[in-house]
Amino acid sequence: MHSRRTVLTTAAAAAAAAALGVGEAHAGPSPVPSPPAAVERLRRLIARMSPEEKAGQLFVMRVYGHSATDPDPADVAANRKEIGVADAAELIARYHVGGIIYFGWAHNTRDPHQVAALSNGIQEAAAALRVPVPVLISTDQEHGIVARIGAPATLLPGAMALGAGGSVADARTAGRISGRELFAMGVRQDYAPDADVNVNPANPVIGVRSFGADPQAVARMVAAQVGGYQSAGVAACAKHFPGHGDTDTDSHVGLPYIHHSAQEWERLDAPPFKAAIAAGIDSVMTAHIVVPALDPSGDPATLSRPIVTGILRRRLGYDGVVVTDSLGMEGVRVKYGDDRVPVLALKAGVDQLLNPPDLSVAHAAVVRALRDGELSEPEIDAKLLRILLLKERRGLFADPYTSREQVDRVVGVRAHRAAADRIADRTTTLLRNRDGVLPLSPRRTRRLLVAGVDPAAPSGTGGPPTAVLAEELRRSGFTATVLPTGTAPSRELIARAGAALAERDAAVVATYDITASSAQRTLVEELLATGKPVVQLAVRNPYDIALLDGVAAALASYSWTDVELRAAARVIAGRRDPAGRLPVAIMRADAPQTALFQIGHGLRY
Repeated sequence: MHSRRTVLTTAAAAAAAAALGVGEAHAGPSPVPSPPAAVERLRRLIARMSPEEKAGQLFVMRVYGHSATDPDPADVAANRKEIGVADAAELIARYHVGGIIYFGWAHNTRDPHQVAALSNGIQEAAAALRVPVPVLISTDQEHGIVARIGAPATLLPGAMALGAGGSVADARTAGRISGRELFAMGVRQDYAPDADVNVNPANPVIGVRSFGADPQAVARMVAAQVGGYQSAGVAACAKHFPGHGDTDTDSHVGLPYIHHSAQEWERLDAPPFKAAIAAGIDSVMTAHIVVPALDPSGDPATLSRPIVTGILRRRLGYDGVVVTDSLGMEGVRVKYGDDRVPVLALKAGVDQLLNPPDLSVAHAAVVRALRDGELSEPEIDAKLLRILLLKERRGLFADPYTSREQVDRVVGVRAHRAAADRIADRTTTLLRNRDGVLPLSPRRTRRLLVAGVDPAAPSGTGGPPTAVLAEELRRSGFTATVLPTGTAPSRELIARAGAALAERDAAVVATYDITASSAQRTLVEELLATGKPVVQLAVRNPYDIALLDGVAAALASYSWTDVELRAAARVIAGRRDPAGRLPVAIMRADAPQTALFQIGHGLRY
């Protein structure tokens, strides 16, 4: 992985680290008290920075391309259009950014070796600066429905699936596996775990990204994942403070309001964040949500000093790094212009500014506010010290580089993939099983129709779901015919599915966020009309069964990624006992205040 230049810059980085007196990364909980000598040396590093360099270190930015210096022409064009630079190296040279975030859609995450090479190229560019500071590379590797880096990296069950499994040990193991693989690819910060308590079934942005609806259970899982990630040398990030779990608006496209009272916030939303802080979490991400009970100004939490400084810093005692959610999201842009948002976030108490829509505008605004005194230099220096101490804890001053050999030793290895399957086997939840329809048996129902949705899986996570289900069922002795019908099947496709089932013994149908008027609901009714056994599997939110009273057998996998679908197929075939328990309540469709299934519900064979 290292070129000759990389080896030389590695040595230079080591020499710089020695000059600073910065030691190895801490593997245990953090933030931890740093040696006074290290703090003083990092302060001297900050003192060498110009206002432009200080401002740049506060930003975490996207950049297009698989390479730091030689991206594809289309990525160069996208970078020039959106950022005014050609590539990651030019981004670092011009703006001195302290962090870079990887996205699949930005073509940063083709495969693990490429990711590691990109990470090394980014660190080489940072080492060449007048004031060399390693870059904190981050991504959203939550697993489940949000995974930026796909196979052959190990893909693990997502948060709500882990919540259904209920095992703190499994949550910690999943975090540790993910952290080890990210570290090997040069990624030292993961924007996970999600600490939101999903008490609103209509939540369009959190849902299965949350561990569940019980604040204390979520708190236990969050703390376990923090320990897992950070024991592997990767900074965890609890999001989205002060809690995004009870909203029916997506902050990507609007400004959500959370109408919890202060007492309700303390009981429902605060426990997971308190647990993350107690576990020594490195960073906390703010939410672009309005919580009038915590700040009546109407400002989103990201821009709220009463929330960030008053509650997170002072009341909860958190002194680690605070990062905004993406500043390109509509929720933070509806009230103020893009030049004011980063300044107001910093004044609120935030340290890192994530992914502004126009970096030149945001950077210039921070420099201007620093020069004009709207942002005080001591306050900015304190933010920079938090960020640099996080980088020191995670080993970036000691050695920010990785290697091809490290990727091969760690990423997607057999032991990790086997652990992912074992964890997934403990998450599938059996919601209903009238008349003992499940498990299916090849002796009675050999010929299966596998129909339903095939949502686009996160890049590299496999699929399509119906094909994955069918292949795993074939391993159990069934014959399986696949008929993808999508989220909005036509009447013709619905009729085809009914006709196909008439010639087979049973159906497995994958559903995805069914509504009262959904054509998926009509599809299931068509299949039920054949009189053949129909097994319904909810592959995202588990609430679909509330609208499918006629279904005799229903399960939830909490995601449509391969690891969870294979586990669900093993349960359907009786190769595994359904071990998951609902981490959220499912309310009746005709009486929304009444639970159809309570938290903790889950049948066994």
